[in-house]
Amino acid sequence: MSNESFPQMITCLPEADIPLSGVRAWISQSRDHQVAFFDIDPIDAIPPHTHGEQWGVVVEGEMELTIGGKTKRYAQGDSYHIPSGIEHGAKFLSHFRAIDVFADADRYRVKD
Repeated sequence: MSNESFPQMITCLPEADIPLSGVRAWISQSRDHQVAFFDIDPIDAIPPHTHGEQWGVVVEGEMELTIGGKTKRYAQGDSYHIPSGIEHGAKFLSHFRAIDVFADADRYRVKD
């Protein structure tokens, strides 16, 4: 694991307004979807929630992701898909970076 952060070309993008300690993301916005570059400390868990379709790939670290009641561990290079409306939550086991694509163009707001 590198424990690096994303390059400046990513961190100069608008930062997402995420009210969870230890979670940061930068947004690349499109008219019909949103891409988020996540940088997450090893935090206990993101509570179960739902939203539109999501696809992601792990850049660094490990997480346990529960999708529709089934839990699986994901590490560098693994990808995951969460269908629209399916409950999911995650636990981050180490410093974690991922790139996620959301079908919802308004999944995250820009931080003020």
